[in-house]
Amino acid sequence: MSQATTLQVLIADDHAIFRQGLATIINRDPEMQVIAQAENGEQAIALFHEHQPDVTLMDLKMPEVEGVAAIGAIYAAAKSARIIVLTTYDGDEDIYRGLQAGAKGYLLKETEPDELLNAIRTVHRGQKYIPPDVGAKLVQRLSNPKLSERELDVLRSLAQGMSNADIAAALSIGAGTVKSHVNRILNKLDVSDRTQAVIVAVKRGIVSL
Repeated sequence: MSQATTLQVLIADDHAIFRQGLATIINRDPEMQVIAQAENGEQAIALFHEHQPDVTLMDLKMPEVEGVAAIGAIYAAAKSARIIVLTTYDGDEDIYRGLQAGAKGYLLKETEPDELLNAIRTVHRGQKYIPPDVGAKLVQRLSNPKLSERELDVLRSLAQGMSNADIAAALSIGAGTVKSHVNRILNKLDVSDRTQAVIVAVKRGIVSL
């Protein structure tokens, strides 16, 4: 971690205008300084190792390397890394994956500037920052039945509009097995048909279209 008197921040987001606006907010605080900006996950990993920021703000959906993978790579090499997810995605699976990868905080881009700065200070002190609404979704995620890897494969195929026969061919499994997986998916997601399953899965961040 930096020994500088100012709290040094790395921003990782693929939208340049958002990065600049975020940097302006942070740099207005006399105790903070944005030392680097990354436009994708690969750059975020490289710039983290180059600058060793005190706190990193990481978007989830970015090109090259997505946010969760970048968080995981950084955390694997630096367990002391203090990373806050800052994203538009508020699905319970998104939240779970971000925090499981090593993030210490989770904020939505609609967060007020004062809360953002407070979150940066809180995470810098070694504490977690999880707003109540985010925490409630995390609790919901932890209480939901977990989908198996094969069920996730089938669900992603459903999201692509594939039929049971198509899924069976693509995954090299029997049509009856696909039907069984689909029925378990519907049960675990608490929905009655395939379309609802895809809608719920996208909303929760389990799959993306």
